[in-house]
Amino acid sequence: MISNKKQTNSGKGRTFTGKKIKKKNTHNIKKKTNKTSANKFDQKPVMRIMFLGGLNEIGKNMTLFECCDDIFILDCGMAFPDGDLLGVDLVIPDFTYVIENINRIKGIVITHGHEDHIGSLPYLLNKVKLPVYGTPLTIGLIENKIKEFNLQNGVDLNVLNAGSTVKLGCMKIEFIHVNHSIPDSVGVAIHSPAGIVVHTGDFKIDCTPVDSGMIDLARFGELGNEGVLALLADSTNAERPGYTPTEQTVRASFERLFARAEKKRIIIATFASNISRIQQIVYCAEKTGRKVAFSGRSMINYVSVAKELGYINIKPETVVDIDIIDRYSPEKIVLVTTGTQGEPMSALSRMAYSEHKKVDVGFGDFIIISANPIPGNEKSVSNVVNELLKKGCEVVHESMYEVHVSGHACREELKILHGLVRPKFFIPVHGEQKHLKKHAELALEMGMEHQNIFIGDVGNVVELNSSYLRQLPNVQSGKILVDGLGVGDVGNIVLKERKHLSQDGLVVIVVTIDHNSNQIVAGPDIVSRGFVYVRDSEELFEDVRQKVSDALYNCSDNEMKDWATIKQRIKDVVSRLIYDKTHRTPMILPIIMNI
Repeated sequence: MISNKKQTNSGKGRTFTGKKIKKKNTHNIKKKTNKTSANKFDQKPVMRIMFLGGLNEIGKNMTLFECCDDIFILDCGMAFPDGDLLGVDLVIPDFTYVIENINRIKGIVITHGHEDHIGSLPYLLNKVKLPVYGTPLTIGLIENKIKEFNLQNGVDLNVLNAGSTVKLGCMKIEFIHVNHSIPDSVGVAIHSPAGIVVHTGDFKIDCTPVDSGMIDLARFGELGNEGVLALLADSTNAERPGYTPTEQTVRASFERLFARAEKKRIIIATFASNISRIQQIVYCAEKTGRKVAFSGRSMINYVSVAKELGYINIKPETVVDIDIIDRYSPEKIVLVTTGTQGEPMSALSRMAYSEHKKVDVGFGDFIIISANPIPGNEKSVSNVVNELLKKGCEVVHESMYEVHVSGHACREELKILHGLVRPKFFIPVHGEQKHLKKHAELALEMGMEHQNIFIGDVGNVVELNSSYLRQLPNVQSGKILVDGLGVGDVGNIVLKERKHLSQDGLVVIVVTIDHNSNQIVAGPDIVSRGFVYVRDSEELFEDVRQKVSDALYNCSDNEMKDWATIKQRIKDVVSRLIYDKTHRTPMILPIIMNI
């Protein structure tokens, strides 16, 4: 249940006396320490920041802030797997440090409702009970998500608006309105005994936003005048010069494309969380007399929550169910769907490969992909576009027209923020190494001293106060892989086996041995999957059978009865034979049955 009451947690938890963390890669650690401040008699309060995600990666954002023995968590996101994580559904942070320090953690603060900031919450809340704080739309999306995980009982959700504050232990967290590609996004100012720390969250500066007011630059400036100890800022677009275009440019592009589509059915793929983009699509549809249907589970969920909370306005007569779109002529329909990244199971991909149960695409369809491919997804997106073109669809994507703008600040916007906040220390966050480095260079251009900038990695801990910033030993961190209902049960060995199978296939050898005589009763039988076509390789498999039989007889003659040793002997001889004849290395799986 969503509570509108601000919750305040006060008091100090116990001092953590858990396992000592070993210092890793000490030869690479550069301590940025002021000689006088490193004195053990320096009694100034300190802030410690622990990074469990969001550095040297896109997504999985999660940061812990500690002051005077109190801790709170900022964001709890997930990341999508890359091509090496075969079969993995998503990636979440390692929560070990959170669980070990749960008595000191006062709550979770969420900056906005994107999956890379809220996607791991159900997995964490399934292990620990902590209050969650966010803006109305963010909390609405979280509530919808935890219902899917059957966690609604006992989850304490608290709604705060931009400009509000919540006290978590000795720290007061202030929400500051920012522009992003989802409404109700905020940065935070952390008011602590050690000083003020500002975290921008994901942001850009949009002077003409579609969904809400302009970013509260005045408040960032006021904080700068008060004195900011440290700034942690979004680095996603730190490589891009200039300014991020306003969302209004997309509306103008949509209006031109709707006019161009004329008698065709319009299908638009966009991020389900981009509520302002969906609102603009609805505006253009209503203006041209078209009905709107939604496809994709996440799309329907996001739109339902946004509509319920008043973040998207749609006339009741505008929306139609996807099941009845065939009742309308093509020029009367706009279908809004997921699938901007070429995800195999997304609605647009299933349409492209003729696997969608409710929508067939072809001549007469005008398809707009309103998003940039995330790095690494370019090939998947290209494949989907090519399949759509083969079917006769007309396809428009971001590189052709202004049908997408980023939700992240480019270099000139970052300079504005740095100039307003004027922090003593700076830590670039939310990006890969190339983004973090470029953002650090920008800070240097703005006049910040090199020793006051820290470029971190997941697991790093920094300690700072008004005198110094230095790195402490790492905390436990990493990636936990989610595959179906399994959380963390897929590790490096399983992934290595999956990769081996995907590249070289599998050969299963089944043989039955008499327990008393150690003689072969049945087999060896050979089963091959993903290696070679059995009917075209009978000679090879006959040689494999002979090698296995010879190996088993040799083991029997030497009175070898240890099953593990016998299986290894079979694997060795078969692997050598297959490599000699094919130069391939399939996985060999011997199965010995004893009767």
